[in-house]
Amino acid sequence: MPKLDPDLAARLAAGYPEVVDYLTANSCLPGPRANLELLAAAGELLPPEHGARLRAEQDEYLRCCGVMVLPRQFGEDPVGATLLLTRAAADHSWRVREAVAMAAQRVGDESFGGLLALVDSWLDEPDPLVQRAAVAAICEPRLLQSPEAAAQALSACSRATTFLLTLSDEQRRQADVRTLRQGLGYCWSVAVAADPVAGMSAFLDLDTTDADLGWIVRTNRTKARLKKHLAG
Repeated sequence: MPKLDPDLAARLAAGYPEVVDYLTANSCLPGPRANLELLAAAGELLPPEHGARLRAEQDEYLRCCGVMVLPRQFGEDPVGATLLLTRAAADHSWRVREAVAMAAQRVGDESFGGLLALVDSWLDEPDPLVQRAAVAAICEPRLLQSPEAAAQALSACSRATTFLLTLSDEQRRQADVRTLRQGLGYCWSVAVAADPVAGMSAFLDLDTTDADLGWIVRTNRTKARLKKHLAG
C-alpha cells in the first residue's frame, strides 16, 4: 500500500498545475493497480474547483480523482451531483466507471437514502453502463447490513436484469451490454449473500434458458460468498 504524504492536504490544496503534477506522479499508473489510497484521500481533500477541472482532463486517473470529489457535492446539490455522476458512469474508461461506483458508495455511507435515489435514477437510464453503475454501487457488503438494504440491492439486480432481457441479440453483443452482464455476474451474489433467505429464492427463479441469464447464474455460483448458501 503506498504511503500517503503527511502534508497531503497542503499538496492537494496547491495551485491546479501543481496538483495535477502531484496526482500524476503518484498515481502508480501505468501499472497493475492505481493508487486507490491517494484516490480516496483526494476525494476528501481536493477543493471542489479542482475536482471540476480534473473531471475534464484526458488522463483517466485525474478524472477518477475529480469524480471522487462529487460525494461531498451530493449533500449540498444532489441534482447537480447526480447529473455529473451519471455522465461519468458512461465514461469510456473502466477506471473512471469504478470511481463512480466508489463515489456512489461514499454517498451511501453518509445517506443510504441518497444512494437509493441515485441508484433508482440510474436504473431508469437506457445506457447499459449507467445500469451497471447502479448495481455496482449498491451491491457493496458494507452497505447491506439490514434486510431492508439487502432487499434494495436485490431489487436493483432484478431491474437491471430485466433491462438486459429487453435488449435484442444484436444489442447484447455490444461492449457496453457485455459490461453490464459482467457486473450482474457478481452483483447478484453480493445481494443474495446479504439476505440469503429472501435472495436465494429470487436468484433461483432466474430463467437460465436465456443464454445471458444462464451465464450470470453460472458465474455467480462460482463466488465463495454464494457457494456456502448453495451448499446448504
